[in-house]
Amino acid sequence: MDKFDDATKKELGEFLEQEQARARMQSSVLQYTDMCWTKCITGTPSTRFSRGEESCLLNCVDRFLDTSLFIVNKLEAQRKESA
Repeated sequence: MDKFDDATKKELGEFLEQEQARARMQSSVLQYTDMCWTKCITGTPSTRFSRGEESCLLNCVDRFLDTSLFIVNKLEAQRKESA
């Protein structure tokens, strides 16, 4: 890293930060997918979900999206405050 100028170091740092954020988001998606599946799919999966399973999955995913959006907005606001 010592070979790079300050602008390149900053760009690399920002890239790494973005990639780490992307990895955390993917990890969260996998975690919520597993959680929603375990919570909502009560029987043996077939070609279609039951009404209850479908409703449960939709609500679970909606809560995940609401939570994710809230967290992203909160982090963005904090980042702007510190800049």
